[in-house]
Amino acid sequence: MSYLILLIAIVAEVIATSSLKASEGFTKLIPSLIVIVCYSAAFYCLSLTLKTMAIGIVYAIWSGAGVVLITLIGKVFFQEQLDFAAQAGIGLIVVGVLVINLLSKSVASH
Repeated sequence: MSYLILLIAIVAEVIATSSLKASEGFTKLIPSLIVIVCYSAAFYCLSLTLKTMAIGIVYAIWSGAGVVLITLIGKVFFQEQLDFAAQAGIGLIVVGVLVINLLSKSVASH
C-alpha cells in the first residue's frame, strides 16, 4: 500500500510541476490552482508513506521518478531538449532508483 500512495504522490507532484510551468509565474488561474491542489496532495501522500518507509528511500524514489517524468513531459509538451550530459545524468538517476528498489535492504518497511 505504501508504494501505491508513493505513486500517487509522484503523479501529483509531476502534475503540479507541469502546471507550475503552465501557470506562467502564477498569472494563469487554472494552472495555478492545479499547482496548489496537486502539491498539497503530493506532500500529504508523501507524509503517509513515511509512516512505513525510511525517509531517505522515499525521497530518493519520489524525487528520482519525478525528475525523469518531468523531463519527459518537458520534452513532449514544452519541446525542451537535453544534451548528452543531461541525458546521462538522468539515466544515472534511473539506475540509482532501480538499485535502491532492487538491491537495498533499506527499502523494507519498518
